[in-house]
Amino acid sequence: MANGTLGQADLSALTNTTVYTVPADTTATVNINLCNRSGLPRSVRIAICASGTPANSEYIEYDTYLTANGTLERTGLVVSANKLIVVYSTDDNVSVNVYGYEA
Repeated sequence: MANGTLGQADLSALTNTTVYTVPADTTATVNINLCNRSGLPRSVRIAICASGTPANSEYIEYDTYLTANGTLERTGLVVSANKLIVVYSTDDNVSVNVYGYEA
């Protein structure tokens, strides 16, 4: 079982990026941190989903405003086996870190 950093990515603009997939027969408790490294605002999305293309019902953040040089963090999320953490940004210069533990 993994603990600590579970996934990281430097997001490409307008692209759904799978940052972490919970292994089979495992439950994960995760924190998701997005960091806007740009001096301009961005809009971001986060989904906990069954595939790399989220359904509308799977988003936990949708077109959320991320200020210039700002961060967004969601903590204490319990995620079921085989679920994916998928993140999207309207522009480049956004990084995402998923950290937590698997049980």
